[in-house]
Amino acid sequence: MSAWVLPDHIADVLPSEARHIEELRRRLLDTTRGYGYELVMPPLLEHLESLLSGTGEALDLLTFKLVDQLSGRTMGLRADTTPQVARIDAHLLNRRGVARLCYCGPVLHTRPDRPRATREPLQFGAEIYGHAGLEADTEVLLLALDCLRAAGPMGRLVVDMADARIVRSLFEGVVLDVPALARAHAALAAKDASELRALTRDFPRVAREGLLALVGLYGEAPVLDEAARALPDTLAVRQALSDLRQLASQLSAATGVQASFDLSDLRGYAYYSGVRFGVFAEGASDALVRGGRYDEVGAVFGRNRPAAGFSLDVRELVGVLAPQPLRAAIRAPWNHTPALQDAIAKLRRHGETVVCVLPGHDSEIDEFHCDRALVEHAGEWHVQAI
Repeated sequence: MSAWVLPDHIADVLPSEARHIEELRRRLLDTTRGYGYELVMPPLLEHLESLLSGTGEALDLLTFKLVDQLSGRTMGLRADTTPQVARIDAHLLNRRGVARLCYCGPVLHTRPDRPRATREPLQFGAEIYGHAGLEADTEVLLLALDCLRAAGPMGRLVVDMADARIVRSLFEGVVLDVPALARAHAALAAKDASELRALTRDFPRVAREGLLALVGLYGEAPVLDEAARALPDTLAVRQALSDLRQLASQLSAATGVQASFDLSDLRGYAYYSGVRFGVFAEGASDALVRGGRYDEVGAVFGRNRPAAGFSLDVRELVGVLAPQPLRAAIRAPWNHTPALQDAIAKLRRHGETVVCVLPGHDSEIDEFHCDRALVEHAGEWHVQAI
Protein backbone atom coordinates (compact mmCIF):
# COMPACT_ATOMS: atom_id res chain seq x y z
CA MET A 1 0.00 0.00 0.00
CA SER A 2 1.29 3.47 -0.84
CA ALA A 3 2.47 5.51 2.12
CA TRP A 4 0.28 8.46 1.13
CA VAL A 5 -3.01 6.50 1.18
CA LEU A 6 -5.07 7.51 4.22
CA PRO A 7 -7.25 5.17 6.32
CA ASP A 8 -10.86 4.63 5.25
CA HIS A 9 -13.17 7.57 6.07
CA ILE A 10 -10.22 9.83 6.86
CA ALA A 11 -9.36 12.65 4.46
CA ASP A 12 -7.18 15.70 4.05
CA VAL A 13 -8.92 19.06 3.79
CA LEU A 14 -7.60 21.14 0.90
CA PRO A 15 -7.22 24.95 0.82
CA SER A 16 -10.60 26.22 -0.38
CA GLU A 17 -12.59 23.87 1.87
CA ALA A 18 -10.23 24.48 4.79
CA ARG A 19 -10.73 28.24 4.47
CA HIS A 20 -14.51 27.73 4.37
CA ILE A 21 -14.40 25.50 7.47
CA GLU A 22 -12.29 27.98 9.41
CA GLU A 23 -14.45 30.97 8.49
CA LEU A 24 -17.57 28.98 9.40
CA ARG A 25 -16.05 27.96 12.74
CA ARG A 26 -15.46 31.62 13.57
CA ARG A 27 -19.03 32.60 12.62
CA LEU A 28 -20.48 29.81 14.76
CA LEU A 29 -18.40 30.77 17.79
CA ASP A 30 -19.28 34.45 17.33
CA THR A 31 -22.97 33.49 17.21
CA THR A 32 -22.78 31.58 20.49
CA ARG A 33 -20.80 34.38 22.10
CA GLY A 34 -23.67 36.70 21.21
CA TYR A 35 -25.87 34.54 23.46
CA GLY A 36 -23.35 34.65 26.31
CA TYR A 37 -21.75 31.22 25.81
CA GLU A 38 -18.13 30.86 26.95
CA LEU A 39 -15.59 28.89 24.93
CA VAL A 40 -13.91 25.85 26.52
CA MET A 41 -11.20 23.64 24.98
CA PRO A 42 -11.16 20.14 26.51
CA PRO A 43 -8.23 17.83 25.70
CA LEU A 44 -8.47 15.34 22.85
CA LEU A 45 -7.12 12.58 25.12
CA GLU A 46 -8.43 11.54 28.55
CA HIS A 47 -8.56 8.57 30.87
CA LEU A 48 -11.11 6.21 29.40
CA GLU A 49 -13.36 6.00 32.45
CA SER A 50 -13.77 9.77 32.43
CA LEU A 51 -14.58 9.95 28.71
CA LEU A 52 -17.19 7.18 28.87
CA SER A 53 -18.79 7.95 32.23
CA GLY A 54 -22.54 7.66 31.85
CA THR A 55 -22.50 7.63 28.03
CA GLY A 56 -23.52 4.03 27.34
CA GLU A 57 -22.25 1.28 25.06
CA ALA A 58 -22.67 3.19 21.78
CA LEU A 59 -19.99 5.76 22.61
CA ASP A 60 -17.70 3.06 23.98
CA LEU A 61 -17.73 1.31 20.61
CA LEU A 62 -16.97 4.60 18.83
CA THR A 63 -13.97 5.44 21.02
CA PHE A 64 -10.36 4.75 20.03
CA LYS A 65 -8.43 3.34 23.00
CA LEU A 66 -4.72 3.24 23.78
CA VAL A 67 -2.36 2.72 26.73
CA ASP A 68 -0.68 5.74 28.34
CA GLN A 69 3.07 5.17 28.25
CA LEU A 70 3.51 7.29 31.40
CA SER A 71 0.92 5.75 33.72
CA GLY A 72 0.00 2.45 32.09
CA ARG A 73 -3.69 3.41 32.26
CA THR A 74 -6.11 3.04 29.38
CA MET A 75 -6.75 6.31 27.56
CA GLY A 76 -9.37 7.28 25.02
CA LEU A 77 -9.51 9.73 22.13
CA ARG A 78 -12.78 11.58 22.55
CA ALA A 79 -15.67 10.56 20.31
CA ASP A 80 -17.98 13.22 21.78
CA THR A 81 -17.22 16.42 23.68
CA THR A 82 -20.32 16.68 25.89
CA PRO A 83 -19.03 14.37 28.69
CA GLN A 84 -15.90 16.51 28.89
CA VAL A 85 -17.92 19.73 29.12
CA ALA A 86 -20.06 18.15 31.86
CA ARG A 87 -16.85 17.33 33.75
CA ILE A 88 -15.65 20.93 33.35
CA ASP A 89 -18.97 22.25 34.64
CA ALA A 90 -18.96 19.86 37.60
CA HIS A 91 -15.34 19.94 38.75
CA LEU A 92 -13.54 22.97 37.33
CA LEU A 93 -16.11 25.76 37.11
CA ASN A 94 -18.40 24.46 39.88
CA ARG A 95 -20.72 27.45 39.52
CA ARG A 96 -23.90 27.63 41.56
CA GLY A 97 -25.96 29.29 38.85
CA VAL A 98 -26.33 28.87 35.11
CA ALA A 99 -23.26 28.07 32.99
CA ARG A 100 -23.34 28.56 29.22
CA LEU A 101 -20.45 26.79 27.48
CA CYS A 102 -19.48 26.19 23.85
CA TYR A 103 -16.70 24.30 22.09
CA CYS A 104 -15.33 23.46 18.67
CA GLY A 105 -12.72 20.78 18.05
CA PRO A 106 -12.07 17.43 16.38
CA VAL A 107 -13.47 14.14 17.65
CA LEU A 108 -12.47 10.68 16.43
CA HIS A 109 -14.73 7.70 15.70
CA THR A 110 -13.65 4.09 15.31
CA ARG A 111 -16.17 3.78 12.49
CA PRO A 112 -18.37 6.23 10.56
CA ASP A 113 -21.77 6.75 12.16
CA ARG A 114 -23.52 6.62 8.77
CA PRO A 115 -22.62 5.97 5.12
CA ARG A 116 -20.00 8.33 3.62
CA ALA A 117 -19.44 10.08 6.95
CA THR A 118 -15.97 11.00 8.14
CA ARG A 119 -14.39 9.37 11.18
CA GLU A 120 -12.90 12.74 12.15
CA PRO A 121 -15.76 15.21 12.57
CA LEU A 122 -15.06 18.77 13.64
CA GLN A 123 -17.63 18.97 16.42
CA PHE A 124 -19.14 22.30 17.38
CA GLY A 125 -21.64 22.57 20.21
CA ALA A 126 -23.25 24.73 22.86
CA GLU A 127 -24.59 23.62 26.25
CA ILE A 128 -26.42 25.28 29.11
CA TYR A 129 -26.19 23.90 32.65
CA GLY A 130 -28.18 24.72 35.75
CA HIS A 131 -31.72 25.46 34.48
CA ALA A 132 -34.42 22.78 34.44
CA GLY A 133 -37.13 24.84 32.78
CA LEU A 134 -38.24 24.75 29.16
CA GLU A 135 -36.59 28.15 28.69
CA ALA A 136 -33.20 26.42 28.40
CA ASP A 137 -34.52 23.97 25.78
CA THR A 138 -35.95 26.90 23.85
CA GLU A 139 -32.70 28.85 23.99
CA VAL A 140 -30.52 26.04 22.67
CA LEU A 141 -32.96 25.33 19.84
CA LEU A 142 -33.13 29.00 18.80
CA LEU A 143 -29.34 29.25 19.06
CA ALA A 144 -28.94 26.15 16.87
CA LEU A 145 -31.14 27.74 14.19
CA ASP A 146 -29.22 31.03 14.44
CA CYS A 147 -25.97 29.11 13.95
CA LEU A 148 -27.33 27.51 10.78
CA ARG A 149 -28.45 30.90 9.49
CA ALA A 150 -24.99 32.30 10.23
CA ALA A 151 -23.50 29.47 8.19
CA GLY A 152 -25.19 30.66 5.00
CA PRO A 153 -28.23 29.95 2.82
CA MET A 154 -29.24 26.27 2.73
CA GLY A 155 -32.94 26.13 1.89
CA ARG A 156 -35.94 25.55 4.13
CA LEU A 157 -35.20 24.23 7.63
CA VAL A 158 -37.38 21.68 9.44
CA VAL A 159 -37.13 20.81 13.14
CA ASP A 160 -38.09 17.26 14.11
CA MET A 161 -38.86 16.62 17.80
CA ALA A 162 -39.37 13.73 20.18
CA ASP A 163 -39.16 13.19 23.94
CA ALA A 164 -37.29 10.41 25.71
CA ARG A 165 -39.72 10.47 28.63
CA ILE A 166 -42.51 8.96 26.54
CA VAL A 167 -40.70 5.74 25.65
CA ARG A 168 -39.20 5.46 29.14
CA SER A 169 -42.62 5.75 30.77
CA LEU A 170 -44.02 2.99 28.55
CA PHE A 171 -41.20 0.61 29.49
CA GLU A 172 -41.54 1.46 33.19
CA GLY A 173 -42.35 -1.66 35.19
CA VAL A 174 -41.57 -4.00 32.28
CA VAL A 175 -38.91 -6.54 33.30
CA LEU A 176 -36.55 -7.32 30.38
CA ASP A 177 -32.97 -8.40 30.01
CA VAL A 178 -30.64 -6.14 28.03
CA PRO A 179 -30.81 -8.07 24.69
CA ALA A 180 -34.61 -8.21 24.79
CA LEU A 181 -34.84 -4.49 25.56
CA ALA A 182 -32.45 -3.75 22.67
CA ARG A 183 -34.62 -5.80 20.27
CA ALA A 184 -37.74 -3.93 21.39
CA HIS A 185 -35.98 -0.58 20.94
CA ALA A 186 -34.79 -1.60 17.47
CA ALA A 187 -38.27 -2.67 16.39
CA LEU A 188 -39.75 0.58 17.69
CA ALA A 189 -37.11 2.72 15.98
CA ALA A 190 -37.64 0.84 12.68
CA LYS A 191 -41.44 1.19 13.08
CA ASP A 192 -41.71 -2.57 12.63
CA ALA A 193 -45.17 -3.12 14.09
CA SER A 194 -45.27 -6.89 13.49
CA GLU A 195 -41.90 -7.45 15.21
CA LEU A 196 -42.88 -5.13 18.05
CA ARG A 197 -46.19 -6.97 18.47
CA ALA A 198 -44.35 -10.26 18.83
CA LEU A 199 -41.75 -8.88 21.23
CA THR A 200 -44.36 -7.25 23.51
CA ARG A 201 -46.87 -10.10 23.65
CA ASP A 202 -46.16 -10.67 27.36
CA PHE A 203 -46.02 -6.97 28.29
CA PRO A 204 -48.71 -5.39 30.47
CA ARG A 205 -51.62 -4.34 28.24
CA VAL A 206 -51.17 -0.60 28.77
CA ALA A 207 -47.45 -0.70 27.93
CA ARG A 208 -48.00 -2.95 24.90
CA GLU A 209 -50.79 -0.82 23.42
CA GLY A 210 -48.84 2.36 24.05
CA LEU A 211 -45.69 1.07 22.33
CA LEU A 212 -47.67 -0.20 19.34
CA ALA A 213 -49.42 3.19 19.08
CA LEU A 214 -46.05 4.97 19.01
CA VAL A 215 -45.19 3.34 15.66
CA GLY A 216 -47.76 5.52 13.91
CA LEU A 217 -47.29 8.69 15.93
CA TYR A 218 -45.28 10.87 13.56
CA GLY A 219 -46.13 13.93 11.52
CA GLU A 220 -47.07 17.55 12.14
CA ALA A 221 -48.70 19.22 15.14
CA PRO A 222 -52.02 17.23 15.13
CA VAL A 223 -50.04 14.08 15.98
CA LEU A 224 -49.62 15.42 19.53
CA ASP A 225 -53.41 15.44 20.00
CA GLU A 226 -53.55 11.92 18.60
CA ALA A 227 -50.80 10.89 21.03
CA ALA A 228 -52.76 12.32 23.98
CA ARG A 229 -55.66 10.03 23.03
CA ALA A 230 -53.61 6.92 22.22
CA LEU A 231 -50.98 6.90 24.98
CA PRO A 232 -51.47 6.20 28.70
CA ASP A 233 -52.56 9.27 30.65
CA THR A 234 -49.51 9.43 32.90
CA LEU A 235 -47.73 12.46 34.33
CA ALA A 236 -44.61 11.77 32.23
CA VAL A 237 -46.57 11.53 28.98
CA ARG A 238 -48.67 14.62 29.74
CA GLN A 239 -45.57 16.67 30.62
CA ALA A 240 -43.68 15.50 27.54
CA LEU A 241 -46.53 16.33 25.16
CA SER A 242 -47.06 19.71 26.85
CA ASP A 243 -43.37 20.58 26.51
CA LEU A 244 -43.33 19.56 22.84
CA ARG A 245 -46.36 21.76 22.16
CA GLN A 246 -44.85 24.76 23.94
CA LEU A 247 -41.48 24.39 22.28
CA ALA A 248 -43.03 24.06 18.82
CA SER A 249 -45.22 27.11 19.45
CA GLN A 250 -42.28 29.24 20.61
CA LEU A 251 -40.20 28.04 17.68
CA SER A 252 -42.88 29.03 15.17
CA ALA A 253 -43.49 32.42 16.80
CA ALA A 254 -39.79 33.33 17.00
CA THR A 255 -38.53 31.98 13.67
CA GLY A 256 -41.43 30.88 11.47
CA VAL A 257 -39.89 27.39 11.33
CA GLN A 258 -42.46 24.61 11.72
CA ALA A 259 -41.87 21.52 13.82
CA SER A 260 -42.66 17.91 12.99
CA PHE A 261 -42.74 15.04 15.47
CA ASP A 262 -41.66 11.41 15.55
CA LEU A 263 -42.50 10.03 18.97
CA SER A 264 -40.87 6.63 18.34
CA ASP A 265 -37.53 8.15 17.31
CA LEU A 266 -34.97 6.59 19.66
CA ARG A 267 -31.76 8.21 18.45
CA GLY A 268 -29.80 9.11 21.55
CA TYR A 269 -32.34 7.30 23.75
CA ALA A 270 -29.76 6.32 26.37
CA TYR A 271 -28.41 9.86 26.38
CA TYR A 272 -31.38 12.22 26.39
CA SER A 273 -33.68 12.69 29.37
CA GLY A 274 -36.39 14.91 27.84
CA VAL A 275 -37.10 16.81 24.63
CA ARG A 276 -34.68 16.02 21.80
CA PHE A 277 -34.56 17.57 18.34
CA GLY A 278 -32.91 17.34 14.97
CA VAL A 279 -32.70 20.17 12.43
CA PHE A 280 -32.91 19.17 8.77
CA ALA A 281 -32.23 21.29 5.71
CA GLU A 282 -34.23 20.76 2.55
CA GLY A 283 -32.46 18.13 0.46
CA ALA A 284 -30.15 16.92 3.26
CA SER A 285 -30.24 13.17 3.97
CA ASP A 286 -29.64 13.51 7.71
CA ALA A 287 -29.97 16.10 10.45
CA LEU A 288 -27.39 18.88 10.40
CA VAL A 289 -27.88 19.53 14.13
CA ARG A 290 -28.95 17.25 16.95
CA GLY A 291 -29.65 18.29 20.51
CA GLY A 292 -32.00 18.27 23.45
CA ARG A 293 -32.08 17.79 27.20
CA TYR A 294 -29.70 15.42 29.00
CA ASP A 295 -30.05 16.11 32.71
CA GLU A 296 -28.14 13.01 33.91
CA VAL A 297 -24.93 13.80 32.02
CA GLY A 298 -23.13 15.24 35.06
CA ALA A 299 -24.31 12.65 37.63
CA VAL A 300 -21.21 10.46 37.27
CA PHE A 301 -19.05 13.48 38.10
CA GLY A 302 -20.90 14.01 41.36
CA ARG A 303 -22.97 16.99 40.23
CA ASN A 304 -26.26 16.09 38.58
CA ARG A 305 -27.28 19.44 37.09
CA PRO A 306 -29.98 20.13 34.51
CA ALA A 307 -28.40 20.35 31.06
CA ALA A 308 -29.47 21.02 27.48
CA GLY A 309 -27.50 21.61 24.31
CA PHE A 310 -26.78 20.70 20.70
CA SER A 311 -23.90 19.80 18.45
CA LEU A 312 -23.06 19.65 14.74
CA ASP A 313 -20.17 18.65 12.48
CA VAL A 314 -18.65 21.75 10.88
CA ARG A 315 -17.13 19.68 8.06
CA GLU A 316 -20.50 18.14 7.25
CA LEU A 317 -22.17 21.56 7.37
CA VAL A 318 -19.69 22.95 4.84
CA GLY A 319 -20.66 20.09 2.55
CA VAL A 320 -24.26 21.30 2.21
CA LEU A 321 -23.34 24.96 1.68
CA ALA A 322 -22.50 26.51 -1.67
CA PRO A 323 -18.74 26.59 -2.36
CA GLN A 324 -17.17 29.92 -1.53
CA PRO A 325 -15.63 32.03 -4.29
CA LEU A 326 -11.90 32.52 -4.28
CA ARG A 327 -10.82 35.27 -1.91
CA ALA A 328 -10.12 38.59 -3.64
CA ALA A 329 -6.46 39.48 -3.33
CA ILE A 330 -3.89 42.01 -4.46
CA ARG A 331 -0.95 40.90 -6.56
CA ALA A 332 2.41 42.50 -5.70
CA PRO A 333 5.86 42.14 -7.26
CA TRP A 334 8.62 40.43 -5.29
CA ASN A 335 11.31 42.85 -4.17
CA HIS A 336 12.58 44.35 -0.94
CA THR A 337 12.43 48.07 -1.60
CA PRO A 338 11.30 49.86 1.58
CA ALA A 339 8.47 51.74 -0.15
CA LEU A 340 6.96 48.52 -1.54
CA GLN A 341 7.30 46.67 1.76
CA ASP A 342 5.62 49.55 3.61
CA ALA A 343 2.73 49.57 1.11
CA ILE A 344 2.25 45.79 1.46
CA ALA A 345 2.35 45.94 5.26
CA LYS A 346 -0.23 48.74 5.36
CA LEU A 347 -2.63 46.82 3.11
CA ARG A 348 -2.29 43.67 5.22
CA ARG A 349 -2.93 45.63 8.42
CA HIS A 350 -6.21 46.74 6.85
CA GLY A 351 -7.25 43.14 6.23
CA GLU A 352 -6.25 42.80 2.59
CA THR A 353 -4.63 39.68 1.19
CA VAL A 354 -1.46 40.62 -0.68
CA VAL A 355 0.26 37.87 -2.64
CA CYS A 356 3.87 38.54 -3.56
CA VAL A 357 4.53 36.77 -6.85
CA LEU A 358 7.82 34.91 -6.87
CA PRO A 359 9.94 35.35 -10.01
CA GLY A 360 8.85 33.00 -12.79
CA HIS A 361 5.53 32.07 -11.14
CA ASP A 362 3.19 34.79 -12.35
CA SER A 363 0.17 32.53 -12.97
CA GLU A 364 0.43 30.01 -10.13
CA ILE A 365 -1.90 31.51 -7.52
CA ASP A 366 -4.70 28.99 -6.97
CA GLU A 367 -6.56 29.85 -3.77
CA PHE A 368 -6.85 33.60 -4.36
CA HIS A 369 -8.43 35.65 -7.11
CA CYS A 370 -6.08 38.58 -7.70
CA ASP A 371 -8.44 41.24 -9.01
CA ARG A 372 -6.03 44.13 -8.21
CA ALA A 373 -2.31 44.75 -8.45
CA LEU A 374 0.14 46.91 -6.56
CA VAL A 375 1.88 49.07 -9.16
CA GLU A 376 4.46 51.82 -8.93
CA HIS A 377 3.66 55.26 -10.29
CA ALA A 378 5.91 58.32 -9.88
CA GLY A 379 7.85 56.59 -7.11
CA GLU A 380 4.73 55.60 -5.09
CA TRP A 381 2.87 52.31 -4.89
CA HIS A 382 -0.86 52.26 -5.68
CA VAL A 383 -3.56 49.55 -5.87
CA GLN A 384 -4.93 49.26 -9.40
CA ALA A 385 -7.77 47.07 -10.71
CA ILE A 386 -6.64 44.35 -13.08
